[in-house]
Amino acid sequence: MDKLAKELPEYEVINEIPGCGKKLTSRVIAEIGDIRRFKNAGRIIAYAGLDAPPYQSGQFEATNRHISKRGNKYLRKTGYEVMKSIKSSCRTDNDLKSYIIKKENEGELKKVAKIAGLNKFLRMYYGIVKKKYKQLEIW
Repeated sequence: MDKLAKELPEYEVINEIPGCGKKLTSRVIAEIGDIRRFKNAGRIIAYAGLDAPPYQSGQFEATNRHISKRGNKYLRKTGYEVMKSIKSSCRTDNDLKSYIIKKENEGELKKVAKIAGLNKFLRMYYGIVKKKYKQLEIW
């Protein structure tokens, strides 16, 4: 699995993030599949099941909502492991670790902060890979 993943441009993107090793990188790529099938970053987040479904009725609109969990549970699990790895093993502060710490300092639970970090990670991943594919003119 690692040999196949190393051939893809996505491999370098995830592997450059401190805290992500070979196994987690390969698992993320395997669970997401071909990134070109998603039209925007919101679709990949919905695929993972991290989006909050709307809840409204008449004049009432709920503000305290949870993730939908309708997506790929293995991608959510792998992503959560990536966030745990980034949070625990990074000595230098990177964007994701500082974002997770910021959310925890705002009063969010640690799990909620890691899911917010995963949401940001998927958005960053989509943008960087899309840019890399456009440079290679494969998009």
